[in-house]
Amino acid sequence: MNNWLAEAWRKVVDSAPEGVVVCDALASDHPVIYANAAFATLSGYAADALLGKNLRMLQGSDREQEGRQRMREAVERGETAKVLLRNYRQDGSLFWNEVVIQPVRNPSGQLTHFVAFYRDVSERLKAGETAAQGLPSWLREDRLTGLHSRAYFEELLARDWLLAQRDSHEIALSLFDIDDLATYNDTFDKSAGDACIRRVARVIGASYRRGGDLVGRWEGGTLATLTQGDAAQKAPQYAQIVAQRVRDLLIHHPRNGSGRYLTISAGVASLVPPRDMPLEALLKGCRAALKRAKATGKNGIITAESRDFA
Repeated sequence: MNNWLAEAWRKVVDSAPEGVVVCDALASDHPVIYANAAFATLSGYAADALLGKNLRMLQGSDREQEGRQRMREAVERGETAKVLLRNYRQDGSLFWNEVVIQPVRNPSGQLTHFVAFYRDVSERLKAGETAAQGLPSWLREDRLTGLHSRAYFEELLARDWLLAQRDSHEIALSLFDIDDLATYNDTFDKSAGDACIRRVARVIGASYRRGGDLVGRWEGGTLATLTQGDAAQKAPQYAQIVAQRVRDLLIHHPRNGSGRYLTISAGVASLVPPRDMPLEALLKGCRAALKRAKATGKNGIITAESRDFA
């Protein structure tokens, strides 16, 4: 009976319309041990040619991708993740690959495999189709804050970036980071830190309510917003207002380097994206601005300069 069920499931997965790959989580390089026909068609590689390989090969030399970092972090933690990647087929052609990875554990709780599901979303992104269609709610929402999850925020960001390039309108990404959150957790414990993140998230979420605004939790105590058009031009001013609203919460933080109360720092990156500029340039500029905000005393807002996007 068990053999029959295993064979039945194998046939189902073999004929699935989406790419399915199983990787060995116990081996150091997480090699492919199974790939179905749909994935072979999607990638342009024969299934047998993929066995024993790490699928980073699909990114070729295009390694500076936010989705790659997100996937690497999820694999290291043994967590579920959904990312958007630029992948390249065996013939070198580019396609946007929506990847969902799911860890598999044995009855004793040991992580043994990763199952990954792959879908070509190139046409959907070109058409500006909303990413919400068919996307499970557990992937769209951050459990701690109720904001967009990072995976969902990144997918919407990729969509809106392409639209901004097509229509030549301004777009702005802001990253807000809670200052000295680690010392706050050390002082009051992590549950208090999580409560703090939720309060800050409510302030930020309530501050961005225009139709084109996006708000999500990036990671830890970092939250992200996306504004467009006229709102993008005013992104630094909006960030200043948000930072003041957080200070006005008067959340006691005795070990905050910038005062007695909890504060946030922010990096803001805005531009009208050229057609040939990759999305990673916007992310790079925003991270560089946030890094400078942290390095110059925290509790401040820094706007990215042109050199930050290079």
